[in-house]
Amino acid sequence: MVDSSINILNLTTPVICVVGPTASGKTDLAQAIAQHIDGEVVSADSMQIYRGMDIGTGKIPEVDRVVAHHGFDIADPGESFSAALFQTYARERFVDISSRGKRVVLCGGTGFYVRATIDGYEFPKGEQQNNPTRECWMEFARKYGAHALWEQLCERDEESARIIAPNDVKRVVRAFELLDEGLTYAQQKTRLASIPQVVPATFIGLAVTPDILRTRIDARVDTMVERGLVEEVTCLLKNGFRDGITSPQAIGYKEIVDALDGRITLEEAIISIKTATRRYAKRQRTWFRKDSRIRWINADDGFTDALLTEALHIVASMDATYQSSENSRKLAR
Repeated sequence: MVDSSINILNLTTPVICVVGPTASGKTDLAQAIAQHIDGEVVSADSMQIYRGMDIGTGKIPEVDRVVAHHGFDIADPGESFSAALFQTYARERFVDISSRGKRVVLCGGTGFYVRATIDGYEFPKGEQQNNPTRECWMEFARKYGAHALWEQLCERDEESARIIAPNDVKRVVRAFELLDEGLTYAQQKTRLASIPQVVPATFIGLAVTPDILRTRIDARVDTMVERGLVEEVTCLLKNGFRDGITSPQAIGYKEIVDALDGRITLEEAIISIKTATRRYAKRQRTWFRKDSRIRWINADDGFTDALLTEALHIVASMDATYQSSENSRKLAR
């Protein structure tokens, strides 16, 4: 649903959000929509922001980009980045793209990035860069390990620790930052559940049957290896980005590092990548299912003309609804 009552960016048309799990076909559909309606794509993927991490994150190769893409290569691997920083970055792109008379297509599987951009999230200052609390606890994690870090949180904020996985360093550190600001992670999570929409948007979700998605994920991982994932990881290691590509979020990279270090075989690494990716896709499906604004399209057959036609029909219908609401609102002034 498009909400025209609030429009903090003063956009003339709604942002078109294409969402869904990994390997559902978001990239192809988002670009095709943008191509048909004179738009540009903004990627909402928390790993595609990193330079040099191309094959393993599924970035669309430059040679295949027929419209402008934003959100790629804006930070070095391991560099501190957050939903708050992405919110600022993406909204600036929205305004710029709209000011040039083009449509915005937001494409991504990082659900929190999508919501942070479209909805009225107000992030505490700790979400920004150069935060001493973050640097202190990240150093603690590097020195003593993720579980020791989590145990420290248990002592200070047991309620928040219960809802954060012990190996999720990023969220544990975030919990410490919030404590310094007089708020707990658990309290913030409760507040975020009722955040209003502040940017007009049309949500299109790609639904794929689990068994079909599993097959696609396996094939996608095999293709990544064939395209040079091992060589990409080797290059990143050579350039000093080991910490950045061995984080828990770096699926496809940390497993290859383990293989290159001799801890597992390449075949075992590939199996691990497939398993981790399937688990991540399940979490993505769970996240997006909770959002009632999403209009779902069956994408079992992959990208087809029929899929694009259905998506464009949704866009046209929601545009008409938005324009009607805008006209009514103006007349009521």
